[in-house]
Amino acid sequence: MESSSAFVFLIQAFVWSLSCTIIYGTPGDIQCLKTLKASLKDPNNYLSSTWNFNNNTEGFICRFNGVDCWHPDENRVLNIHLSNMGLQGQFPLGLENCSSMTGLDLSSNDLSGPIPSDISKRIPYVTSLDLSNNGFSGGIPVGIANCSYLNTLNLQHNRLTGQIPGQLIQLHRLTTFSVSDNSLSGPIPAFNGSFPVSSFSNNVGLCGKPLDDCTGGPKKSHSGVIVGSAAGGAVVVLLIVGIVVYLCLRNVVVKKKKKDEDLEGNKWAKSIKGGKSIKVSMFEKSISKMRFSDLMKATNNFSKDNIIGMGRTGMIYKAALPDGSFLTVKRLQDTQHSEKQFVSEMSTLGSVRHRNLVSLLGYCIAKNERLLVYKHMLHGNLYDRLHGNEADRNKMDWPLRLRIGIGAARGLAWLHHNCNPRILHRNISSKCILLDEDYEPKISDFGLARLMNPVDTHLSTFVNGEFGDLGYVAPEYARTLVATTKGDVFSFGTVLLELVTGERPTQVSSAPENFKGSIVEWITYLSNTALLQDAIDKSLIGKGYDGELLQFLKVACACVLSAPKERPSMFEVCQLLRAIGEKYHFTVDEEMILPTETSEGVSQDELIVAR
Repeated sequence: MESSSAFVFLIQAFVWSLSCTIIYGTPGDIQCLKTLKASLKDPNNYLSSTWNFNNNTEGFICRFNGVDCWHPDENRVLNIHLSNMGLQGQFPLGLENCSSMTGLDLSSNDLSGPIPSDISKRIPYVTSLDLSNNGFSGGIPVGIANCSYLNTLNLQHNRLTGQIPGQLIQLHRLTTFSVSDNSLSGPIPAFNGSFPVSSFSNNVGLCGKPLDDCTGGPKKSHSGVIVGSAAGGAVVVLLIVGIVVYLCLRNVVVKKKKKDEDLEGNKWAKSIKGGKSIKVSMFEKSISKMRFSDLMKATNNFSKDNIIGMGRTGMIYKAALPDGSFLTVKRLQDTQHSEKQFVSEMSTLGSVRHRNLVSLLGYCIAKNERLLVYKHMLHGNLYDRLHGNEADRNKMDWPLRLRIGIGAARGLAWLHHNCNPRILHRNISSKCILLDEDYEPKISDFGLARLMNPVDTHLSTFVNGEFGDLGYVAPEYARTLVATTKGDVFSFGTVLLELVTGERPTQVSSAPENFKGSIVEWITYLSNTALLQDAIDKSLIGKGYDGELLQFLKVACACVLSAPKERPSMFEVCQLLRAIGEKYHFTVDEEMILPTETSEGVSQDELIVAR
């Protein structure tokens, strides 16, 4: 092995240069904000204080109050947050020119008038719309149903009237919805998801689930009660007693039924429970005879109490076997592959074996359901360990973090350089790096991008998470929409930054209050001001690791360079991290073979990657 000084020299070669490539701006977004500002009254001067358009530099609008950009050096709006600014007027104009905007928050202002009927043409790609706590009036426009990417819709505390349009049930992605505190009436549409009572409360005329049923006849006259008060009183008392007894007994039955069943969480499982043709295919001989009924029993009929996570590709359940061991079962969501295609994909993924990859033990096809079976990872995912409770964070000392970084790099490098066919992950994050009983890192969810629904628009890749969570997404994806190994490297670099800084990818606690960027943007700022060392987790400093921490940070910085060609390959990242951890003897005999060609020389057809 080369000397440590040679490796340090290699590390220095990848130190983050801050010369950024020029990114094309979007004049339409500038016009969007100009029109928006002109159409609203701003009595508190929240917009006037920073929305200065006398600038022609790329990214100047990204410093406006309430404006998030796709990239800090590009005039392209991602989200607009103008909550609680005292803004007055009607629904703002010009938003259609922010053609890449995915979030709009105008809550807690003094806006009034109708919600535009053509709202879907003004904000077609929004995933989150919050107009709550204003004075909007009139009906809820049917056109909102055409905002098909909506995940969150909040219209509470306005003056809206009329019915909730039935067309809103077409919003299949909707997970959060509220129209409480309005003057709405009529039946509540049968939404695909279940929303709580609080989503519809304080609307006197609304009825239907989850509120009271839309039933009831005309009120009867009470004159007979006056005439026969004595007899009537006795009847009323008997009726009240009977109703109380009935309700008590009914309440006991309902509670028992809810205890025994999980009506919302496992309805899908109960619908296929009795299927005779359901087959569980296992790659491991030790569990080759597992049946679907065994999975049902091990997960308590896929009860919500057995849910241990919600991954990008589906719900994750813990399965307890009779021998005391555990498995993890993932229910894939939105896969439209045929059974033949799915089995082919499973055969490929089932053959992938590496100490730093989560092995696929088997799979199950049940009607339209697709279930994957993995070994259970005792310590969960890296994200929760780094950013969860204080007890978990205290266990994450520097040698352990370094070992996790090296092991995860080794697994991803093997996917890129040594797996046949080579595999792009596409969704690398600290949530898909799992930790076994020895805190050995295992990368999960590799290859699953192929099993998700194909993208249908240039923005749906981000809306549906096809390229991963914001904070991990390489900046070039917004322009190219092409998955590459260097995109995986960028995402992995963000994970390395989490390890060495202790910060979340999109919520940087050590940054000033007005900073709303990602951890990569925070590191960029510190590097520009020669304060890069200030990013290191304070709990790790002064314990004899300071030199290693700075070297590790520089490798992470090299991975998140804005220009893909300037980033190292995963093989190089793995070697650099190994050099830092040389004294700990983390390496093993099964070291990765030096690739005969870099993955950049491999055609896209040789990579497992969804188109």
